[in-house]
Amino acid sequence: MKPVLVAGGAGYVGSHTCLRLAQAGFRPIVFDDLSNGHREHVQWGPLEIGDIRDGARLDAVFAAHRPVAVVHLAASIEVGESVRNPGKFFDNNVGGSISLIEATRRAGVEALVFSSTCATFGDPVHLPMAEDHPQIPLNPYGRSKLMVEQVLADYARYVGFRSVILRYFNAAGADPEGRIGEWHEPETHAIPLAIDVALGRREHFTIFGSDYDTRDGAAVRDYVHVLDLADAHVLALRYLLDGGAAGSFNLGTGLGTTVRELVEGVKRVSGRPLPVVEAPRRQGDAPVLVADNILAKQVLGWSPTHDLNSILDSAWRWHAGRVAGAEATPG
Repeated sequence: MKPVLVAGGAGYVGSHTCLRLAQAGFRPIVFDDLSNGHREHVQWGPLEIGDIRDGARLDAVFAAHRPVAVVHLAASIEVGESVRNPGKFFDNNVGGSISLIEATRRAGVEALVFSSTCATFGDPVHLPMAEDHPQIPLNPYGRSKLMVEQVLADYARYVGFRSVILRYFNAAGADPEGRIGEWHEPETHAIPLAIDVALGRREHFTIFGSDYDTRDGAAVRDYVHVLDLADAHVLALRYLLDGGAAGSFNLGTGLGTTVRELVEGVKRVSGRPLPVVEAPRRQGDAPVLVADNILAKQVLGWSPTHDLNSILDSAWRWHAGRVAGAEATPG
């Protein structure tokens, strides 16, 4: 099995990517500082604890495992925190990425898949959003990811270092077998927050913004199953290992769901009430984000296979199972 270094592999998308890599015949080597990831989610390969800003630690891990490629998912991701503390995001996301890229090159590895985001685009100029959409981020999180994209473009242009940039829209859902799922502390993502309300762990779900120019006034997002994202990482990795050129690809379903529609979907899968409170728009939130995924289909052969019902059903079963397990554990 060919080893692949997965930076951030103990996190949400990272752990699902490790699952898919293992199923595809690779051996994922997880490199994570566990600040956002979870040791329990490292199930398909060894865990190496470290910070991507630590070049010496990276060198030691590269020497020990000799990976054929790198998948880079290590980052600070919470938009609100990036507005409050932009320095942390530029240090970790930009500085850490450069440190990892340099360690990758020192090890003689020439293929890297980078986890980026639709937050690099900002407000939509046209919909759906293709790869050539203007990139004008609304917050430091999106700007930090765009800066890494620009760094990778220069590495490709000037030193021939090849990477694939994968811009996620809204990652959602969980492994249908319940082994891993979405687990953030604190939780800030819409689907797990809504599920927590349905489970009685929170009093209400907050809809931020009811006056957007959308079909029901709520913001619209393109929810894509985390295993579909994981499949894209495997395809991008194979594309690079087969000699593919550097490139950027948008990953979404091409279908938009309003926050109100999401709430109704969680009510449906849970069969429980879900009290809602409306609040003003949040700084840094775009009104609509929906992907044009044609390029990923044409070049990588990627297509999403899960719809919103599948996303919500798998997410509900994962979170409900965790709560049931916690309640059954003494202590």
